[in-house]
Amino acid sequence: MSEHNHHRTHGAPQATLWSQAVSATLHCLLGCSIGEVLGLAIGTALGWHNLATVVLSIALAFVFGYSLAMRPVMRAGLTFAAALPVAFASDTVSIAVMELVDNALMLVIPGAMDAGLSSGIFWGSLVVALAVAFVVTVPVNRWLIARGKGHAVMHQYHH
Repeated sequence: MSEHNHHRTHGAPQATLWSQAVSATLHCLLGCSIGEVLGLAIGTALGWHNLATVVLSIALAFVFGYSLAMRPVMRAGLTFAAALPVAFASDTVSIAVMELVDNALMLVIPGAMDAGLSSGIFWGSLVVALAVAFVVTVPVNRWLIARGKGHAVMHQYHH
């Protein structure tokens, strides 16, 4: 952990840590939502089995989540090769928790995965699953940020 991150997170007031956690989770939610919606839409439209659809949506959530995490650090001057490990360090746990919760809920909500893209059940279930995943992931991100991990590793690149 760098000295910069140590001072930014460990000494931060509780409200600041929660604010940073909400911000980090919103950022994660955006990438996860793009990948999730795209993966579920593709899998559902193609009539894929639930497992294949979930695997695709998780893979795309990580791709879009990491891509969005890399944008600001690359704008700060890092190359793609240097930005990739920063994105992995900042977002892997957050994306994993969000995807675990989101996909578990999509699988257990009756009819959600079989409803089809034109169904309110599909889209309503997806909104509920993403909202619950957000609520579960905020405290995880707060815990990580308080320890100089997770999204805290990106703070040095936000200018």
